[in-house]
Amino acid sequence: MSEQQTDATGDWTVLLPASWPRPSGYSNGIAARGRQIFLAGQIGWDSAGRFHSSQLAKQVKQALENIVILLAEAGAGPEHLVRLTWYITSRAEYLHEIREIGAVYREVLGKNFPVMSVVQVAGLVEELAKVEIEATAVVPD
Repeated sequence: MSEQQTDATGDWTVLLPASWPRPSGYSNGIAARGRQIFLAGQIGWDSAGRFHSSQLAKQVKQALENIVILLAEAGAGPEHLVRLTWYITSRAEYLHEIREIGAVYREVLGKNFPVMSVVQVAGLVEELAKVEIEATAVVPD
């Protein structure tokens, strides 16, 4: 049986089979209904297209902040996120900075843990980018 969660904005169902362990920092699946918001991949640059750091965790923070800004434009917030897909250029760097990445994640998005995938890629279009994060959110009816 899946776990039912409720917040101030509405109901959604976290898909967690009884025989599966609870994942740490993400959800295996979420069922939601409402207005869907799809965000293109966000990278670690500011609104002027400038990178302020070559450190992965700092680029993650900026990419997540960009996601929050876009969500606000749609009348949504981090609590509405249902999916994040991360594209990283170095698995080793990601694992080396995992604690700092977790800290900036919680600082920017709080304790919202949508469905997530992290994929290592050979490179991103923007040469200085070390991470690109796509996001999907659902604002309940």
